[in-house]
Amino acid sequence: MAMAFLVAVFVGGCVGGRQTLPPDSSGKAERKAVEFLTREVPAWYRENGCFSCHNNGDAARALFAATRHGYRIPSAALADTMAWVRRSEQWSHNKGDPGFSDQRLANLQFAASLLAAYNAGFVKDREPLRVAAWLVAADQDADGAWNIERQNPVGSPATWGTPLATSMGLRILRAADMARHRSAILKAEEWLRQARPVNVPVAAALLLAASDDPKGSLVQHRLEGLSLIRRAQTSDGGWGPYVDSPAESFDTALVLLALMGSRDEAGVAEMIRRGRAFLVKEQLSDGSWPATTRPSGNRSYAQQMSTTGWVTLALLATRSKDP
Repeated sequence: MAMAFLVAVFVGGCVGGRQTLPPDSSGKAERKAVEFLTREVPAWYRENGCFSCHNNGDAARALFAATRHGYRIPSAALADTMAWVRRSEQWSHNKGDPGFSDQRLANLQFAASLLAAYNAGFVKDREPLRVAAWLVAADQDADGAWNIERQNPVGSPATWGTPLATSMGLRILRAADMARHRSAILKAEEWLRQARPVNVPVAAALLLAASDDPKGSLVQHRLEGLSLIRRAQTSDGGWGPYVDSPAESFDTALVLLALMGSRDEAGVAEMIRRGRAFLVKEQLSDGSWPATTRPSGNRSYAQQMSTTGWVTLALLATRSKDP
C-alpha cells in the first residue's frame, strides 16, 4: 500500500494477540513468521480484490526468500502475487485500494517482489523483470533519487522513504539490465554518494547500497554507517530511528540486513546476535510483529504486515542454519 498513514490503511487492532514469545535460537521465530505470512499474504487480495505494497510487496518478498532457505510454501499462498507482479502493465490499474496515492512506490514494491520471485526461481523468464524495470526507471527523479515520502526523514516499513527507495530502485535496475539502465544507475549512485547517514534507517539504507556496489564507490558509507549503527544499538539489542530512540522492530530488521555485508568487521557478529535476540523477544503469539509506525505506537495493518515482512527477511538472512 502506497501511503500507509492514510486513514484507509488503518485497521483497528493488531492481527493476533499481544503476548510475546521467549527468545530462542532454534528457528522457531522464523517458522512462526513464515506460517503467519503464508496465511496473511493471500488474504488481502481475497478480501479486498486488489493488490497492496504490504501483503504483495514486503510480506511476499519474505515468503519468496523463505523458499530459498528451505521452507515449503503452499503454491496458493503466492499464486495471486505471482500472477500480479509478472504483469507490470496492469499495476497502474489496480482496483479498489484508495491507499495507492503514490504509484511510484507501488511500482518499486511490486518490482522488488518480482525480483525476489525471480531470485527464488519462481520466475524463469527475465523479460517481466526487464519490463518492470523500465517503469521503475521512469519514476526516477531528476536528482537521481526515488523521492518517496520525502517529508518523513526516517521512512517506514511500508513506505520506505527516499534513501531506502533509492537503494531498492538501484538494486532492481542493476538486476534487470545494467547496460540499458546505465544512465539511471549512475544518477542513483551519485545521489547515494552525496547522502549522509543522518539517522539509523538512512545509515542502514546507505550501508545496503554500499554492500551492493560492485565498484566500491560507496565505501565511505560503510564506515560512516557502521559508526552510527554501533552508537545507536540500545541496551536491549535493537535499534530505533535515531541514536537515542527506543528500539523498533523495523529499524532493527533493516540494520541487521545492512550489517550482513559487514559481518566480518570487529564486533558486528555480536551486534547481529543481540539484534536477533531483540526481534525474537518482540514477536507476537501469532507469529507477527507489532507495527512500526511513525510516530511510534499507532495501529496499522499495512505497517504490521510490512514490519513482519522486513523482520522475517532479517531473521532469515542472519540465521546460522537453514531448516
